[in-house]
Amino acid sequence: MKKVLLLLSLTSTMIFAATGAELTKNNCASCHMLTTPTPDMIPDMKAPPMDAVMFHINLVMQDKKEIKDFIVDYVQYPKASKSVCESNKVQNYGLMPSLKGKVSELDLATIADHMIANYPSSEFEVMIKEIQKNDKMNALINSPFLLNSEELPHLTKLLLNNWDKAALGLTDEQKEKLLVVRHETLSAIKEIKQKVQALEAEIIETMVDDEALEDTYPKLEEVAKLKVEATKVQLKCLKNSMKILNDAQIEFLLPFWDA
Repeated sequence: MKKVLLLLSLTSTMIFAATGAELTKNNCASCHMLTTPTPDMIPDMKAPPMDAVMFHINLVMQDKKEIKDFIVDYVQYPKASKSVCESNKVQNYGLMPSLKGKVSELDLATIADHMIANYPSSEFEVMIKEIQKNDKMNALINSPFLLNSEELPHLTKLLLNNWDKAALGLTDEQKEKLLVVRHETLSAIKEIKQKVQALEAEIIETMVDDEALEDTYPKLEEVAKLKVEATKVQLKCLKNSMKILNDAQIEFLLPFWDA
């Protein structure tokens, strides 16, 4: 009789066990949007949509077991240094509350399996690629540099996006040195960019007013000189930052190099 009751109990548990979709909805949907958002929704969210969570996880992890273990660990013991999202996003959203003791590890594993199998959606990936494409186009339009190849990233911005991640492992000494490089770079670029924008506006005005084409040439040459100077600053920043980082840190940054 005991064996029969045990079998019935196990069968009942299996029948009424919540699915991954149900567990995710019950435990995650209060903060994370589970459907694909539109770009205008994202700024008002209190946490990244689930599509974005998995998109960022997939950038740094490919092995499904590693991803599953990461999710189960992170939601129980959330720390900024563990996050796969950009450091500024963690600051904006804040750390998620721990689910330790609130959701069993078995259910968390089921949620992780559901996330891996269903996120990010293809619609979200298309949207993100379009946003990134537009961001790159806007950056190119406003760039004061001669060289705008993806292989020459804005390294100070890239570093800040990953500033607090344990996987990057910046020491206090490295951070101090990198902040000096960033300050020097931004100050120099800001001054050059303002001069370039002013000259470009004058050139455009000259053309609109139908003045002699030759009148634009000295200004064009000055824009070119300024862009050469800005590119020197960019290359110096890249070189000096790379000297501060070690090989493992550079390797960690490579997947985000052109982001």
